[in-house]
Amino acid sequence: MAGKVGFIGLGAMGGPMALNLAKAGFSLVVNDIDASKTVPLKVKGAAVAASAEAVAAEVERTIVIVETTAQAEAVIVGEKGILDSARAGHIVLCMATIDPFAARAIAERLETRGIAMLDAPVSGGTGRAQSGELSVIVGGERAVFDKCQDLFSAMGNRSFHVGPLGSGLAMKLVNNMLVQVNTVAVAEAMVLGVKAGLDPQMIYDVVRVSTGASAAWELRVPRILAGDYEPGGTVDISYKDQELETAFAKRLGVPVLLANVTQQVYQMARAQGLNKQDGSAIVKIYERLAGVSVREGNK
Repeated sequence: MAGKVGFIGLGAMGGPMALNLAKAGFSLVVNDIDASKTVPLKVKGAAVAASAEAVAAEVERTIVIVETTAQAEAVIVGEKGILDSARAGHIVLCMATIDPFAARAIAERLETRGIAMLDAPVSGGTGRAQSGELSVIVGGERAVFDKCQDLFSAMGNRSFHVGPLGSGLAMKLVNNMLVQVNTVAVAEAMVLGVKAGLDPQMIYDVVRVSTGASAAWELRVPRILAGDYEPGGTVDISYKDQELETAFAKRLGVPVLLANVTQQVYQMARAQGLNKQDGSAIVKIYERLAGVSVREGNK
């Protein structure tokens, strides 16, 4: 599907994703609340618009990847939002991780104006956003999904149509819940092992080829061992996602004990000022409680 593409939200994920679209030859119109984030796209030839409304007026498809449900609502159906200028036939791709019920309500408002929407959250973190190897998890009409495959292919190496609108977000929350709960288990295990006198590198090497291995183990432990807490996904974002997960579960009447309990670990990290560090930084909570340093061994 040809035509200009709008892109709203150029943060840690959106910025690299938009750059990959530009590299693939798409003509972009971009917007971000922080004007400095538009500069790398402008260098690549993208036009910069002053608002979401101005973006949508110039394009046929608009990607939105902001941080919160409230921000998505404001950008898509709020004042000077996409709804104010998009024409019938426009497609909104909401790639932010937001409340699935809110996404359905947004889509219903768009539908009254002949505007289609997909919920299309991504998984893979900032590294895969940069390399164009994200997984794109999509809910919505299959025909609309097919019209956007060119975009998905430029930003990721796999895309999944998982069901009607809201299904992409439901799947993303299931995935995120597993990663976040597992991250807490990783932190606990590393601190326990070091407190027992085990070498932290040896813990990593043994577990990664044993039954305790997981994607979270491979993602988090190298960062912990290196003391690298530059955000791939911040503690704040992990907490926000768990808030979505637990609220979604309540709406559906599903008990999620571990998601609720582990969310408090992220809240402890936030209370200690670790908000903007990588999710791996929750290990610092356990290090302080146990009186050890994973990076330095039992000291």
